[in-house]
Amino acid sequence: GRLFCSGSSSGWGRMSVKGQQDLVDLIDWSSVEVLNQNVSKSWVNALKKGYREDAALYLESDADEQLIIHLPFTQVVKLHSVLLQHEESDFAPQSVKLFVNQPYVGFDEASSSNGTQSLLLEQNDATEGTPTALKYVKFQKVRNVTLFIESNFGDEDVTRLSKLVLFGTPEFTTNMNDWEKACKT
Repeated sequence: GRLFCSGSSSGWGRMSVKGQQDLVDLIDWSSVEVLNQNVSKSWVNALKKGYREDAALYLESDADEQLIIHLPFTQVVKLHSVLLQHEESDFAPQSVKLFVNQPYVGFDEASSSNGTQSLLLEQNDATEGTPTALKYVKFQKVRNVTLFIESNFGDEDVTRLSKLVLFGTPEFTTNMNDWEKACKT
């Protein structure tokens, strides 16, 4: 399903989903793995703050249109929605499968398995950067998520991704007021 977001009319502003947070600060950057990426147009462009806000920078697939993006978190999270964006619609991701808590997913497994959830993005959502809601009950206690980008809208040889944002919440949040009380006892 589609979600309402705040952001600039061009779609490159700060996006948000009510009641959820951008999980960028909870990604374990040292363990991110991407299969079939063009090394000169790597995952950093689509995922890291400061890069993903620049529409001219993007992650691009290499040998064909498929990409596998493995994102581990520094703590357990609940995933609510995902935003996948690229302004050139022909190169934007169309068919995406998500896999939860599977340490390694290769292309054979990704192609032949259903994954935790399959998404068929709307072209406008992909070009404008509209988050897509996930089946929330299937995305509790997430330690890592793997995205398999299977195809793009224009049947192009490469897929491009300018922005990838995961929205959700950490499973455990510390209330500093409770912490203060605990320290006084």
